[in-house]
Amino acid sequence: MGIEIKEILSKKILTEAKGYLDVGFTHSLNPYSGCAFSCKYCYVREMPIQKFNEIPWGEWLNIKLNAAENYRKEVIKIRKKQDPLNIFMSSATDPYQPIERKAHITRSILEAMIEFPPDFLQIQTRSPLVTRDMDLLLKLKEKCKVVVSMTIETDRDDIRKLFAPFSPSINLRLRALEELRKEGISTQASISPVLPFTPDFPKVLEIRADTIWIDTLNIGDGAMGKRSERLGMPQLFEEHGLSKWYRKDIHEMVAKYFKKFLPKDIIRVSKNDAFPR
Repeated sequence: MGIEIKEILSKKILTEAKGYLDVGFTHSLNPYSGCAFSCKYCYVREMPIQKFNEIPWGEWLNIKLNAAENYRKEVIKIRKKQDPLNIFMSSATDPYQPIERKAHITRSILEAMIEFPPDFLQIQTRSPLVTRDMDLLLKLKEKCKVVVSMTIETDRDDIRKLFAPFSPSINLRLRALEELRKEGISTQASISPVLPFTPDFPKVLEIRADTIWIDTLNIGDGAMGKRSERLGMPQLFEEHGLSKWYRKDIHEMVAKYFKKFLPKDIIRVSKNDAFPR
């Protein structure tokens, strides 16, 4: 799959948290626009940034060259107001795009954060590339709370290939999460959205994640499942004989199942638990 890459200068890098993230996060931060992972269920496909773009989702990516510079300027203004700064990175892209290996945009932001730390940073990614920045994460966690939340929708790579064929394998993500935790970084496994998994999934995550966060296509797409319906998710589940997994109460069922094997206080569900307790 080809991808059109542009280098841009963004006006701002911090966006005030609204809707799903306003439960404790004050800002979201997206080092890139677009996403090369192109997951079929991604709700961003139904947002204006893509709806008004002629190039299909997954085939374009904008690199925000001045992201770190903007962060420094914006955080200084926020600190003058003595406001808290709890950042979700990222809400509409993955901060560890494949191009990040060369572009180092996310790495430059982390370097800026060490100089001007937020109060809390949650990195939301599905890429094992996050381990490249272990040195910066260890420095940053001495100055603020840091959580790396790895999207692991399932423990079945055959399922991953159906819904997110261009994303990193499940094994690589699990290995990255384990490495981060061993180094002392707080970790979260984000089962978002819930996809079909094996009975051993809780045990798989037990040694790798400090917390488990569960979300679904019905309550986590920002439109109570309507975006997911427009993306054809019910049909995709049905086509592969997985319809029993596409139900409105799947988050309750999954949370109940995980609580059989893991401490209840590490299990979190959707928006109400999006910000760490």
